[in-house]
Amino acid sequence: MIFDYETLRVIWWALLGALLIGFAVTGGFDLGVGVLLPFVGKNDDERRVILNAIGPTWEGNQVWFVTAGGALFAAWPMAYAVSFSGMYFALLLTLFAMFLRPLGFDYRSKLPSQKWRYNWDKALFVGGFIPALIFGVAFGNLLTGIPFQLENDLRIVYLGGFLDLLNPFALLSGMVSLSLFIMHGAVFLQIKTEGKVNQRAKKVGFIAIFLTLFLFALAGCWIYILDGYHITSEIFPNGPSNPLTKFVKRGPGLWLDNYGHFPELWVVPAAAFISGFIAMVLSRINRPGTAFIFSSITVTAVILTAGCSMFPFLIPSSISLNSSLTVWDSSSSQGTLNVLFWVTVIFIPLIVVYTSWVFHVLRGKITVEHIKKNNHTAY
Repeated sequence: MIFDYETLRVIWWALLGALLIGFAVTGGFDLGVGVLLPFVGKNDDERRVILNAIGPTWEGNQVWFVTAGGALFAAWPMAYAVSFSGMYFALLLTLFAMFLRPLGFDYRSKLPSQKWRYNWDKALFVGGFIPALIFGVAFGNLLTGIPFQLENDLRIVYLGGFLDLLNPFALLSGMVSLSLFIMHGAVFLQIKTEGKVNQRAKKVGFIAIFLTLFLFALAGCWIYILDGYHITSEIFPNGPSNPLTKFVKRGPGLWLDNYGHFPELWVVPAAAFISGFIAMVLSRINRPGTAFIFSSITVTAVILTAGCSMFPFLIPSSISLNSSLTVWDSSSSQGTLNVLFWVTVIFIPLIVVYTSWVFHVLRGKITVEHIKKNNHTAY
């Protein structure tokens, strides 16, 4: 079956969102645990418990991140080029921070020196903190617009700098992302640990959930006055991938247009608050397994809220409105999207099944006794 161009573009917009959500749900709690490591673990034994809670699975969770980058490159090459031009140093900083994670897991326990291990704990903290923060900062910049323009021959000209990415709304979005991942990681630690680590994770998780919902509400209020984008010319969903064939306007509150035309979309941000509140309650009454399901729903709903607000925009331009990239004018060819779709249909279920199997096999609590018994394989 070969889908028409319009359908394929929508499918790939949804698939890209699904991959980002997959990374946020699986890799998000890994990053959150990394941020919590120096605070929830008060001694070496407790920190080894924390690391062994995520150690066997964190590498597999990065598949979602790598796949999302590959999907962006293959399905939305122009968006890939603009994002890496505009956010190059931020993405490079994220990459270098993530380099610390495999090094930290592999080398932390190679020496008995407490100073050695403490320094690697700080590296693992940085490896969790920076990606978690920049993930949200990137979304914040997409909502405020990236300072780029397209020449008549579609050459990309980026006119911003690294510090431009650190605008107030983007930093708020980064704090939403950071608190969201800390919440998710804290709930996961409740599942995998016992004793003092479990109790500290429970306390941190309660604060993080409350902070996430507060910051998310604050960002939602800001959206009302933030300049959004709207296509004013006729839309050609099956048209050529040339962003310069449309006209775009910008104005306060325009990111809420989709919610005005489709009121049922309000279910998405509402789900973030409802599931977050339920996760908070379940965490407090020591039901971390179910709380993790609802914290995953919260993560999903927060990302979907941004996606629903921006559709059909992928990367708006803040200095050349008509250069903004949308679902309808910046994709690969119909043939490419069709081939990629069937490749995805085959491999994404395999990733889901494999990931589910790994977590099923490695289920259970991690304790100090377990680590000492399996010291040769423990982190």
